[in-house]
Amino acid sequence: MSRSPRIAFVVGSTRTGRFGQVVANWFTAQARELGHPHIDVIDLAEAGLPVVMPGSPDAERPAAVQAVARRLADAEAFVVLTPEYNHSFPASLKNAIDWYQQEWQAKPVAFVSYGGVSGGLRAVEQLRQVFAELHTVTVRDSVSFHRAWELFDENGLPKDPTGCNGAAKTMLDQLAWWAQALTEARVARPYTS
Repeated sequence: MSRSPRIAFVVGSTRTGRFGQVVANWFTAQARELGHPHIDVIDLAEAGLPVVMPGSPDAERPAAVQAVARRLADAEAFVVLTPEYNHSFPASLKNAIDWYQQEWQAKPVAFVSYGGVSGGLRAVEQLRQVFAELHTVTVRDSVSFHRAWELFDENGLPKDPTGCNGAAKTMLDQLAWWAQALTEARVARPYTS
């Protein structure tokens, strides 16, 4: 894969007035600047995923679930943006993860997080366990913003971009490597769990 992978960027917060949109806008612009133009932003505040799931895995999925399924299936890699709420990730993100299984399998996942003193890192550590259960590979490096609301200016740009831009490049380089390796592996030998 000499080209950039198709990345689904899942924006996990659905709160009114969320700060996550500032971080999401920065990340998508940064990723494109770093040579990753194939980014599909899946904003859970707009996706309309229901919170009540059917009792059978064979039940027909609602239209909103089917629409996101196609986008996740088309992706070769994922970046998940999560805030940290009460030492964890938001319920909206867990709901979105749990609607899908095969769409996630044998693909890499990277994380961008934000929050107070921890910068969302506790949420990321918990998400790593969830995604392991779905047969994904999580990349080691992530991007985190500690006291995020203090780090961006009135235009939504980082006041000191050196650290976060460097972290984004490292993370995206790892994600691209895993995306290529796993895409080639799935073509050579389809993944079964």
